[in-house]
Amino acid sequence: MVTLCNAAARAILPALRPGSRLADVVPAWLSAAHDALRTSRPQAPQESGGPLSGLIGERSFEAHPSLQSDGKVVWWLVDDTDHRLVREALNMERERTAFLAKASSTLLSSLNLARCMDVTAQLAAEHLADAALVVAPARGRRLPAVTCLRGGNPTVSNESVDPDEVPGLGEALRGFPPVPTRWIDPSSAPDWLVPPDFGRVGSIVITPLPGHGVAAGALVLLRRSGSAVFTEGEEIFARLFAARAGAAMSAARLYAEQSSITEVLMRELLPPSLHQISGVDFAGGYRPSADHERVGGDFYDVHPSVIEGESSFVALGDVCGKGLEAAVLTGKIRNTLHALLPMADDHQRMISLLNTALLNSHHSRFATLVLASAVREGSGVSLRLTSAGHPSPLIVRASSEVEAAETRGTLVGALPSAPATTTALTLAPGESCVLYTDGITEAKGGPMGSAQFGEERLRRALSECAGMPSESIVERVQMLASQWVGQGSHDDMAVVVISAPRTHHLTAVNGRTRGRFTA
Repeated sequence: MVTLCNAAARAILPALRPGSRLADVVPAWLSAAHDALRTSRPQAPQESGGPLSGLIGERSFEAHPSLQSDGKVVWWLVDDTDHRLVREALNMERERTAFLAKASSTLLSSLNLARCMDVTAQLAAEHLADAALVVAPARGRRLPAVTCLRGGNPTVSNESVDPDEVPGLGEALRGFPPVPTRWIDPSSAPDWLVPPDFGRVGSIVITPLPGHGVAAGALVLLRRSGSAVFTEGEEIFARLFAARAGAAMSAARLYAEQSSITEVLMRELLPPSLHQISGVDFAGGYRPSADHERVGGDFYDVHPSVIEGESSFVALGDVCGKGLEAAVLTGKIRNTLHALLPMADDHQRMISLLNTALLNSHHSRFATLVLASAVREGSGVSLRLTSAGHPSPLIVRASSEVEAAETRGTLVGALPSAPATTTALTLAPGESCVLYTDGITEAKGGPMGSAQFGEERLRRALSECAGMPSESIVERVQMLASQWVGQGSHDDMAVVVISAPRTHHLTAVNGRTRGRFTA
């Protein structure tokens, strides 16, 4: 029974009057709390779980009881609607921030474009809408799309449609600002945009997926008829999510493009499978200074002769430095030497022209190299060797003797002239010529980790390789050098072996294609 009420109480509870039954004039939650307080031990509700709260009309109130000595209860009602709205808004912002952080981490964990599209559609469907579509820029006449229903798995499709037929989609794919959802008639959504068994569309949001310079695609959010329409705040939040998804998709697309370009370029740089060319055995090997790199400052080219009786041309070199910048200069040297192949019989002329080309370029680096011309004559192989500031080639005789070729010269790209001397020699069956870069002889390692592998150690190793096939000699040198450096750092290493085979074969394996490897 109500015994007393003030004007403020009557303002929020108009039926409240002294003498009225409490259950008839207050909300059920307040009446139930009053009855529980009267029939239980005398403790306030806040003592067993915090302040009591509930709705009166559209406002939220906290109810605080005070038990009097005569057994009556005084209820104080405090309007906390504004505080509740602030708390709810704060909780929502925290949830959204946590979602965006999780979404960013998930999206950026993969550089696979298809995976990014799948994750974007799935996250959007689970947290933003009843269904989501990620639409990529058109490929020809087809529009790649990934569709996902809430609780379902993404499905991929390629639609032969015009995106401009959907209001806002064409603009989003071109990177223009999104069209407000109130401008989009849900009934105009084409069949391909709506997942099977989705039902009637009640609300649509279409927003671009911003990329690096160009849009990465568009995000389409759908809600069923009967669900709450997208609010302005939800549209803004969808754009925030789309910005993160677009950045991830753009990065994945850029990575895929760069990987494709790199693969095409590397395909030309990788060594061919060379065994025997016009009766001469060739083999080569390369190890970059860093295991994660594929190119560097050492290079070798093998240009097979295309006319019977002419020499095959070999170039092995070492550019100052390592890594990508050095690889750029090796490309220039390779292409210059390739252009000079018609004068391959004159090593000095080739070196002089290459030296002039390097001096006239913007590069400040220099290089050393050794040129070789090899041709089968009878049962042996005739060689002409020219060194331009490079370690002299080593000749492995059948007797296990190892001798240095008598050739020397000036490195290229540093001085106005680059004089060099050419030496001629013959390899008997089973004998080999080893061209190598100083990355092998200057490799530091051994028991103490600081000793160089050295030319003397290389000579001893080669003396044990007498009569071995060229491929086996390359493998032996690479294995010993790798064991010597262990896990330590090293320079680029390259080696080419030219051998006169023990048995006479005139069959060429890959003999009419240009062998090339650059690092």
